[in-house]
Amino acid sequence: MRSQYLACLLLVGLAYGQAAQPTTPPVPSPAAPQNPSDTSDKATEVKVGPDDIVITLKGFCTDATLSGDACKTAITRAQFEKLADALQPGMSPPIRRQLATRYSNSLKMSTAAEKRGLEKEPSFEEKMYFARIQILSQELSGALQADSNKITDADIEEYYKKNQASYEQGNFSRIIVPRTKHPPPPAAPKPATKTGAAAGAKTAAKPAAPPPPPTEAQKKAAEEAMTKLADTLRARAAKGEDPDKLQKEAYVAAGMPGSTANTKLDKQRRANLPVSHQAVMDLKPGEVSDVISDPNSGHYIYILVSKETLSQEAVTPEIRRAISSQRYRESMQGFQKDIELNDAYFGPARNPAMPGPRGPRPQAEHASDPD
Repeated sequence: MRSQYLACLLLVGLAYGQAAQPTTPPVPSPAAPQNPSDTSDKATEVKVGPDDIVITLKGFCTDATLSGDACKTAITRAQFEKLADALQPGMSPPIRRQLATRYSNSLKMSTAAEKRGLEKEPSFEEKMYFARIQILSQELSGALQADSNKITDADIEEYYKKNQASYEQGNFSRIIVPRTKHPPPPAAPKPATKTGAAAGAKTAAKPAAPPPPPTEAQKKAAEEAMTKLADTLRARAAKGEDPDKLQKEAYVAAGMPGSTANTKLDKQRRANLPVSHQAVMDLKPGEVSDVISDPNSGHYIYILVSKETLSQEAVTPEIRRAISSQRYRESMQGFQKDIELNDAYFGPARNPAMPGPRGPRPQAEHASDPD
C-alpha cells in the first residue's frame, strides 16, 4: 500500500518535471567521435548491466544492528527500471535521475514515518484509499486507450469511405474585402514660414489637427460602400479578371494601398476553413463563390483553382488517430455522466474561466501589546 501511494505522488511530480525539462540533445551519429563522458541512453546500455547497482543509500538499512559503512541499501538497475517503467515507460534520462532522487528521499522518509506509526493515522488510510482509486483509474484509462488503438485495415477503409468528403483538398484564389474603410493618415505639418514684421524670424510649424472621428452615419455609409464593392469584385472575378488585381483594388478602396496582395490559398481541406466558409469546397474548378460576409473581419470571395481527393494511404495515420480518439471518448463517456453534486453543499457550478468570488481581504492579526 505504501508503494502505491508513493507511486501516485511520484507520478504527479514527474508529470510536472517532464514539462519543465529542456529537450534532450540528440545522440551523436556513429561516425562522430564518442566522448568518454557520454551519458546518453546508448552509453548507459553498454556500461551498466541489469544487476549493477545504480542507487546506494548510505546509512540506511533494514537491519538495525548494522551501522557505519555496513548499513546501506543498494538498488540495481533492474529494480529501478521496474519502478520507472511502471510509472512512465520510455522515461528520458533527466527524468530518470529526478525519479531516482525523489524515490531515495521518499524511501528514507517513509521508513522514518513508519517508525513513528504515522501509517496508523486515520488520514493515512483515507489518502491510501484515494491513491488506490486514482492509480486504478489511470490503469483503466491506459487499458481503454490500448483497446482503442486496435484498428484493423477494414476499420480504416470503412472510415475513409464514410468521411471521404473531409479528405478533399482544394487550391483557391481568395479575395478579401475589408469590412470598412480605414481613416486616412493625419496630414503632415505645414513648413515654417518667415514673418513680414521681423526679418529672419520664423513661425513654429504646428502639427495638423487630427480629423474628427467618423459619425455613425459615416461608418454605416463606409461599410455599405465596401459591401457594394465586394459584390462588384465578385462579378468581375466571375468574368475571369485577375484575382491579384482585384485584391489590390479592394485594399486601395479600403485605404490600405500598401498592403500586399496575396490571393493564393493552397492545400485547404474542409476542416481547415471557418464553418461559414466550408461550402466553397463544393465548388467546381473555375467557379466563384458567393460573397461570404463576416461582420467582424470583412467579405471573402473564393475561386476554386483545382481540387483532389487524398488517397486512403495518404491519410491512414490521420484516420488511425481519429478512430482511436473517437473510441476512447466513447469508452470514457459512461464514467463521466450521471453524476449529481449537491449545490447546497458544494455551491453552484461555474465556468472554470470565470474568476472566483472576491471577498474582503483578510486583515492580519496582530498580538495585543501587554499592559
